[in-house]
Amino acid sequence: MEEITVSDDKAHSAYITYLYNRLAEEVLRAEGSALLHFDDRAALHIKLNKDSARVQSALQREIAEVLGVGYKNKYLEERLAVSLSKRERKLLRAALIAADCEGDAAFIRRKITSSSEYAIDGIYNFRLGRLREKWDKIIGYVPSGFSSVDLTRFCEFLVGESRNKIYLRDNVVFGENFAPLRRSRLTGEEDIETEILLSDAGFVYCLGDVTDELSDFLQKYYAERAIFS
Repeated sequence: MEEITVSDDKAHSAYITYLYNRLAEEVLRAEGSALLHFDDRAALHIKLNKDSARVQSALQREIAEVLGVGYKNKYLEERLAVSLSKRERKLLRAALIAADCEGDAAFIRRKITSSSEYAIDGIYNFRLGRLREKWDKIIGYVPSGFSSVDLTRFCEFLVGESRNKIYLRDNVVFGENFAPLRRSRLTGEEDIETEILLSDAGFVYCLGDVTDELSDFLQKYYAERAIFS
């Protein structure tokens, strides 16, 4: 049996819970078990009877997502100074994360090696300095006078560059493989508008009715790329 521990600062316990939920199916397939523990640090203890390499790969992918979405969202939230509403600031952060999500994830994955112990805050503090420098440059490109109109134009540009497809049904966002997407949980709360932007969607297929508020959001940021059925 192989044992793996993933930990983070107690203030980031939501990230560890996110990993637990994301990895539950992989751990079961490996005839293993997973246990959450919250003490001085938040920790996820995994025990595996087989398929260790596969679970390690999935774990590293999810850790990269925690760092590239959750940690980056906090970094941007603390440093972006723009005169937008709270909702629009959240949408801007999601758009900035999505704009370089694949590049960030690839960089982070290169900094993670297979181990029996992973300290997420340690990876962030000691291995991702160059990535934070890149994030600082991005922040520097966003002027303090960045407006609602600028946000709409930025989102329209990102949407126009993407060929990704997502699906909406019953206020749940699904990827192209029809697996539900939950990245917005890493920004503090599950939110459908944030989820759509984080998915880097180029096309949004609405399967069934959507709320008036969501319809307005789609018409504003996705225009003809939102398909209603």
